[in-house]
Amino acid sequence: MQVFLPRKEKMVLKYTKDIIFLFMTVVGTLGNMSVSVNYTFSCWGSPEKKPIHLILIHMAFTNILILLAKGLPKTIAAFGLRNFLDDIGCKTIVYLERVSRGLSICTSSLLTLVQAIIISPRTSGWRRLRPKSAWHILPFFSFFWILNALISTNLIHSIRSTSLNISQHINDENYCYFTLENQKIKWIVLHLMVLRDAVFQGAMGGASGYMVFLLHKHHQHVLYLQNSKLFYRTPPELRAAQSVLLLMLCFVFFYWTDCAFSLIISISARENSLMVNTRDFLALGYATFSPFVLIHRDGLLVKFWHAQWEKLRKCL
Repeated sequence: MQVFLPRKEKMVLKYTKDIIFLFMTVVGTLGNMSVSVNYTFSCWGSPEKKPIHLILIHMAFTNILILLAKGLPKTIAAFGLRNFLDDIGCKTIVYLERVSRGLSICTSSLLTLVQAIIISPRTSGWRRLRPKSAWHILPFFSFFWILNALISTNLIHSIRSTSLNISQHINDENYCYFTLENQKIKWIVLHLMVLRDAVFQGAMGGASGYMVFLLHKHHQHVLYLQNSKLFYRTPPELRAAQSVLLLMLCFVFFYWTDCAFSLIISISARENSLMVNTRDFLALGYATFSPFVLIHRDGLLVKFWHAQWEKLRKCL
C-alpha cells in the first residue's frame, strides 16, 4: 500500500535531498581538486614522477567529471530550474556521466594493480612489470577513454531533453529521458558493460588480495623485529598500499550498494522515490568521499601547504 506524505513533510524531504546533493557535489569537487592540485605539484616539482601520482590525478579528474555530469544537473533540476538543457546538452551530460563511471572503474583497477606490482618482492616475476616511468601509464589512460567512449555511443541516439515534449511521462526533477532503442544494440551494450566491470573488478580483487597477503607478511616481520627489539620503519610504499586498499574498500561498497539498489528499483512494481534518491546519492558516494580518504591517510593538505610555505620562506 502506497503511503502519501503530507505536503509539508514532502517539502522538508525535498529540500533535505536538494541540500545533500549540493553538499556532495561542492565538497566532492573541492576535495578532488585538492588531491589533483597536490599531486600535480608533486609531479611538477619532482625529477622522478611516480606512476601512482599520475593515476591518482586521473582518478580525481574522473571523480570531478562524475560530480559535474551527475551531481550538478541533479542539483539544478532539484532547485526548480526547468528545461535548462537542450537536446545536445542532455546527450553531452548523460554521455559524460556514463563514460566517467566506466573510467572510474578502470582507473581504480589500474591503481590497485600498479600498487600491488610496486610492493611485490624483488624476486617476484610481477616486479618486472613495474612501470619504469610515469609516462608508461599514459597509454592505459588512452585505452580507457577509447573503450568507455565506444561502449557509451548508443546514448547519443537514445537520449532526449525533457524540454522537447512528453513532460507528462516524467517527474519534475528529470531533465533528460531515454527513448526506445534497438533491443539488439541495447543487449550488446549491456553485455559489454558487464564484461568490462567483471574484468576490471576481477583484476582489482586479485591485486587487492595479493596486497593483503604482502601486508600480512610485512606485519609478521614487524612483530618479529619488535620482539627482537630492533628498530624498523614501515616503507612509504607499504603505507601507500594501505591507503589504496582503503580506497578500494570504499569503491566496492559504493559500487555494489548502488547495483543492489538499481536492481531492486528495476524489479519493483512502482517507483519508490526514497530508493531512487538513495541510489543517486550512492552513485556520487565514491567520487565525493574517496579524495578525503587520501587526504586523511596521507595528510595531503598538510604536506602540500607546508611545502608551499617553505618555498615562500626561501623566496623571502
